[in-house]
Amino acid sequence: MDKILFSGKMKLADLISANHSLILMLPRFGIPLGFGDKRVTEVCAKYGVPADFFLLICNVYSFDSYLPDEKEVVSTDMSRLVPYLMASHNYYLKERLPHIEQHLNRIADHMNEKYGTVLKRFFAGYKNEVSEHFLYEEEVVFPYIEDLISAKPCGTYRIHAFEKAHNDIEDKLNDLMQIIFKYLPENVPQGDSIGVVFDIFQLSSDLHKHSLIEEKVLIPYVKLLEKKLV
Repeated sequence: MDKILFSGKMKLADLISANHSLILMLPRFGIPLGFGDKRVTEVCAKYGVPADFFLLICNVYSFDSYLPDEKEVVSTDMSRLVPYLMASHNYYLKERLPHIEQHLNRIADHMNEKYGTVLKRFFAGYKNEVSEHFLYEEEVVFPYIEDLISAKPCGTYRIHAFEKAHNDIEDKLNDLMQIIFKYLPENVPQGDSIGVVFDIFQLSSDLHKHSLIEEKVLIPYVKLLEKKLV
């Protein structure tokens, strides 16, 4: 894209209004609502969040075509990168996935037992896959990044291994949607059926943005850190 919409001079309220989905990002930065007419830089300073990092994440999250160049990555304070990604993991595992699972369990109770069991098992398998994906990042990738930042010995591991194996964990949600569309009975309360479809679409979109942040920010940043070891 030719122009980035978000800047530190903007009011944070205007930034959120420009992309309502960014409201989901604030807790991951430790920023509560109630910031009034304060600018992005003011709010970030109040809560100890590097404004350049906050804006980088918001821009990547909002604009699929935006690719930060090496100069921007090098000049950005990345001290909150790992905490931000950890907060995202907690949001998915402790809030969104359990919420969707409750919806799906209520729906499965209205379905033919065979299809209801398939639905529950499919989502349980998906949740386990997401948990394993995040566990690998938390036990291998994040400690590796922290060692690089601290200039500690890092062994033979390189971020290329993560990049090569990196997959989009939102893909199976499309299969889940097809199961719901094809086999959902008419007697399911609309509040449950519409609610769970909306939640899955929102989760899929958010996970896609999470993957983009890893691809456009985390991997390039770590590669630059690795260059310093050579």
